[in-house]
Amino acid sequence: MRIGQGIDVHRFSDDVTRELWLGLVHLEGETGLVGHSDADVATHALIDALLGAANLGDIGRHFPDDDPQYLAAASRSMLGEVCRRLQDSRLRPVSADVTIIAERPKLAPFMATMSRELSDVVGCVVSVKATTAEGLGALGRVEGIGATAVALLEDWS
Repeated sequence: MRIGQGIDVHRFSDDVTRELWLGLVHLEGETGLVGHSDADVATHALIDALLGAANLGDIGRHFPDDDPQYLAAASRSMLGEVCRRLQDSRLRPVSADVTIIAERPKLAPFMATMSRELSDVVGCVVSVKATTAEGLGALGRVEGIGATAVALLEDWS
């Protein structure tokens, strides 16, 4: 068994037309986050946790933010590619847990869908939770959204 952790933080975009994606779910009507890809912090934290558990580096190593092929890339595709790399390394996700840190938007109505979408791609249960920063720091001032993740992999080589 191997365990990995991930973290990601993105600030809100000044472009009100930028879409907000969290946990592979589009939150319609909400302003998105700044990033080279779709800036889905929840999925990016999960990707880093999976890569860390596999000792395969981090998201920036596999999907560099200066590579034009990843401009506006969908995190669903990135997560799928990471899962294929895990399979090639004979590693299987067993469980994962994601915590989103955001003052807004309210995420309770979306968490079950996020869990289902992430679980479908990863192939194991991915729980999704949300919390606030209680008004503290940049996240508490609603300057952005952060996420942490933990993943457990099984080596079946």
